[in-house]
Amino acid sequence: MKYEITVGEVKTQNSNVRGYASVVFGDSFKVSNITILANRDNRLYISMPHYAKSGEGERKDICYPTTKEFRGELEANILLALENLQQTKQNKYLVGDEQDKELPFTVAVTPFEKENSSIRGLARIYIADCFAVSNISLIMGKKGLFVSMPSYKTKQIDENNRSVYRDICFPVTAEFRGKLNTLLTDAYEKAAAEVQEQIRGQEEGFMPGQDFPDMELPTR
Repeated sequence: MKYEITVGEVKTQNSNVRGYASVVFGDSFKVSNITILANRDNRLYISMPHYAKSGEGERKDICYPTTKEFRGELEANILLALENLQQTKQNKYLVGDEQDKELPFTVAVTPFEKENSSIRGLARIYIADCFAVSNISLIMGKKGLFVSMPSYKTKQIDENNRSVYRDICFPVTAEFRGKLNTLLTDAYEKAAAEVQEQIRGQEEGFMPGQDFPDMELPTR
């Protein structure tokens, strides 16, 4: 899989942050806010974008490699990108074949409804079977269902005195955005229909498509 890493170095004293990185997969999807850190032995490692689970003190990654092999590959290449920046002043580092334009991906959507909430579904993207992006929401707006990518709150305020949010992970082309949004909304509609079918089945005393082992069926 082709991906391009962009890095920036941090030289602040009394901090274990050494830099930040973003990754664009297949010229189509960008993941930002990856932090390059140093441990007590001054060994560098990466920290993926994450959030703190309220009341639990636990941090959950928003996007992350799903295999040990790709986790090691991605970390090694981000650290190589930082080293390359220090040596050549070039902040971009390409991995893979330049001609590899296709980005294989699948989606998973879970219908979600909560009182007084406009969220209708929670989704996850799987890129090339080795990287996942979670915390994607399907929201019902005034003009219908739309996809909201994971974001973070900035220190900026807009003209209406509201906080400004910026996406952490997002499509970088209109073509891929349209393809992704269509796949996510189609998956939501299918999953929502299956949930409604299950509810009807429970109300009628059986689950659609289930076997009935207690029924005496005629033998041939």
